[in-house]
Amino acid sequence: MASEKASSGVAFKGTPEQKEQLLAVIAEKKDEPGALMPILQAAQGIYGYLPIEVQTIIAEEMDVPLEKVYGISTFYAQFSLYPKGENQISVCLGTACYVKGSGQVLERIEKELNIATGQCTGDGKFSLDACRCVGACGLAPVMIVNGDVYGRMTPDQVPGILAKYK
Repeated sequence: MASEKASSGVAFKGTPEQKEQLLAVIAEKKDEPGALMPILQAAQGIYGYLPIEVQTIIAEEMDVPLEKVYGISTFYAQFSLYPKGENQISVCLGTACYVKGSGQVLERIEKELNIATGQCTGDGKFSLDACRCVGACGLAPVMIVNGDVYGRMTPDQVPGILAKYK
């Protein structure tokens, strides 16, 4: 299992200890009404995200269809199907940022890193997310890397900023 390639392009690196933790949570909560949601929350806490390998374990152990686990995993914004990178990038797509060009900034980041929003680079260095309003409208458009705020962004600034984190 640990060597399988996830759809994100990053190999799943679950450990036996993580699987043991997950199985213990499932055993503890399995018979409670509505147990799937807290089990998924615990799984995300253990692994940091919910790859198909983890969803499969949960589906099998809970004796529920994988489609149900996947449906919940993709419906709620609190869950991620992809790992987070060492450097987490977020681009604000709130109204002020979007009007001032954050969509083009996001596209440039996707191009530079060769990933889509919500994904992680194959080397695990970067993950990319979009968000709604970070409260820095006066600096629009805004990009955040590991909590560092970059304001008045243009697509041409992206390569230089990314280089600082490589």
